[in-house]
Amino acid sequence: MQAVVVEELGKVAVRDDVETAPMGANQVRIKMRASGICRTDLSASNGTWPTRLPAILGHEGAGELLEVGSAVTSMAVGDRVILANLRGCGQCYFCLRAQPFLCGHEEQKGAAKHNFFVAGQPAFGLVGLGAWTEELILPESSVVPFVGDDIPFRIASLVNCAVMTGVGAVIGTAKVEPGSSVVIVGAGGVGAAAVQGARLAGAGLIVVVDPVESKFPRLRHFGATHTVTPDALADTKQDLTRGIGFDYAFENVGRQETLRAAWDATRIGGTVVLSGVGSESTPTDLNLYEITMDAKRLVGSVGGSVNPLRDYQTYLDLWQTGQLDLEGLITSTITLAEAPEAMQELDRGADISRQVILFE
Repeated sequence: MQAVVVEELGKVAVRDDVETAPMGANQVRIKMRASGICRTDLSASNGTWPTRLPAILGHEGAGELLEVGSAVTSMAVGDRVILANLRGCGQCYFCLRAQPFLCGHEEQKGAAKHNFFVAGQPAFGLVGLGAWTEELILPESSVVPFVGDDIPFRIASLVNCAVMTGVGAVIGTAKVEPGSSVVIVGAGGVGAAAVQGARLAGAGLIVVVDPVESKFPRLRHFGATHTVTPDALADTKQDLTRGIGFDYAFENVGRQETLRAAWDATRIGGTVVLSGVGSESTPTDLNLYEITMDAKRLVGSVGGSVNPLRDYQTYLDLWQTGQLDLEGLITSTITLAEAPEAMQELDRGADISRQVILFE
């Protein structure tokens, strides 16, 4: 079958000699129907996100079950499912403390086991998934069934990254309070979802910072009260908060300068949530004095602190009732063959997030 493969860092290609590994008793076979393009896929292809090679890209996705293993009890052939690498095992220290997003934390850096073959050689799905392929086999614990035959797969495909990371960071990680002030640094798919999360949480001020001004009308549609470029952030803080700063900041880029911008924009005693994933060598210039004396909380957010079995259907229900605009997150739809070029466009800074690969 066809799949998008990273054979070596910087080399991404569509291959037609990809096979799934044999299916086990606790696994399911999924026919992919839609998959989102995320900057994490680009990061995996260039080495910023550590992963084992060769790797099949893709971690946002939805499809339907073609086959289920003999030990699978929670789903059946024909079920519509969302891929869910953060669902958790349900039994470990973290899962028992309602933190399934931390289950297998180190394994999120790369697949623990290969679930594909490329030209007969073992290959690994990104974060244990590998959604940019026609079919894949995953453990029962790596998918979440969803209900609603009228929910398009392209909508469901966004939930496992853009939606959970953005909306979840606001509601699940930071627990933003009604009437509070929020600044969101970086407005790709995750940032755009965070805007909607802030609106759902009842934030009074929702300021979005991004260098690409063409995004601004869409971000205001999602709920942003103000949209500014990075060079205007300091003046915006002064004008809107009398220089005090925002209650919450969300950094969605993963760079030293954007974390610094988010930190400086936040009030003393406020909360800075880091959703952007930098490389393991990305430094920060925060110093211990300001971390202590400013009494700000710097919080890492893995997948928006999501509980997939609880939250994924909730996000879809909110879309169905018009409270989340997931369709508006999609900039265009493409074919699997067009994915490598879309990655190059994303690397060049094009505003294509979120493109969705449709499997016809």
